[in-house]
Amino acid sequence: MIGARLVEDMTDAERERAQRVDAVLPALRAAAEEADRLGAFPPTHVDLLRDAGLLGLVVPEKFGGLGGTLRDLAAATFAMGTACPSTALAYFFHNTSASRGLLPLEAIDAGLFADDEIAVVRAFAEKVLTRMADGCWLANFASEAIKTAAANITIATTARKVDGGWILQGEKSFGCATGVADYYLTSAKIEGYDTAEGLATFFVPRDAPGVHVRAPWDGLGMRATANNGIRLDEVFIPQDEALAVPGAFTKMLSMSRGSFVGNQLAIAAVYTGCAQNVYDEMLATATKKTFADTGDPIASSPVHQVLIGEMTRQLQTAYLWLRYQLAVETAEPPFKPKQEVFTQWRLGKGAVTEACFQVALGAFKAGGTSAAAMSGVAGRALRDLAMGLVMTFPAERGMLEVARIVTDAKANELFATAPAGADR
Repeated sequence: MIGARLVEDMTDAERERAQRVDAVLPALRAAAEEADRLGAFPPTHVDLLRDAGLLGLVVPEKFGGLGGTLRDLAAATFAMGTACPSTALAYFFHNTSASRGLLPLEAIDAGLFADDEIAVVRAFAEKVLTRMADGCWLANFASEAIKTAAANITIATTARKVDGGWILQGEKSFGCATGVADYYLTSAKIEGYDTAEGLATFFVPRDAPGVHVRAPWDGLGMRATANNGIRLDEVFIPQDEALAVPGAFTKMLSMSRGSFVGNQLAIAAVYTGCAQNVYDEMLATATKKTFADTGDPIASSPVHQVLIGEMTRQLQTAYLWLRYQLAVETAEPPFKPKQEVFTQWRLGKGAVTEACFQVALGAFKAGGTSAAAMSGVAGRALRDLAMGLVMTFPAERGMLEVARIVTDAKANELFATAPAGADR
């Protein structure tokens, strides 16, 4: 299994789920170049992944899913990343929707909700999970163009209470599977709230009145993700299609093992899979192609040896960070407190994505001008992996946040009580 290159100690159940992923890779790989050229998500991929049962990969079996965990998701997005990074990214965001089901249920078990809130929270959470298991593609729409200094993601979309439900108004600037997903799982702030306590989540049907697709996204990153985003113009959502209990959003996030909703490392696995593929392709070409005068493989030249050595170092750097993060987020019992897991990820995300980009850059250099094509593996990977440098947050922001965490903690150590007799 391709995913076993990342998750090396798979259980039998994980290997069985990984076989489902491997079965779809040839079709993803065959469509990747044309999808990139068109900048369009292949619509046939929805049925492909649905028929394989993979839309319910991380949904517990009791809700009809395959019962996978973050380890399965990381292996799956890594494997898909070796075939078609765009599909892998869109698939990752579909699976992040599961957190809107799993984490509220954990928060209920932890006693975080009042008795009169539990039924509403449970009904919404289970609806998320059963819809995924039944083959619904859910696009997770949170990001917006508006930015604030206090957070990576700022929600300006509003939810106004009306008879029988809610009216949504706003714009989502980033969200894979626009026009592809069956529902847009959309975050909005309830009118009257100015803090995260007022954040709510809504099932927005793709074809609901008032839902408009934004202009086509012509981005530098993964081009076939249907990443256009949406505008919501007075969109009505029924009450039973909403999780609008004040405080529910923050309570559920408190249950995650790591950063945000606890599955963000699987996006870094997409980039690592892409980097592994461009590394393999470059190495295969450089060892097969020979110099006309000596007959020696091009890979034997001093320049290529340096490039290959550096690419290998960078790729292994990505693997080490990713595997360790996966270990700290999935170990039972946990061996690191949540704050340390969070800090680790702020460094790890940047380290992985920067390393993967360097792998693609090395492949670009190794291929020379003859391989510097937009449709070539190196050219596509260079553009695909550029997205990792900025998505969610750049490496520099992660390092800054970690430095503040570390120095603030150290500053607190600068004051201590004096031992008895120290003033003598």
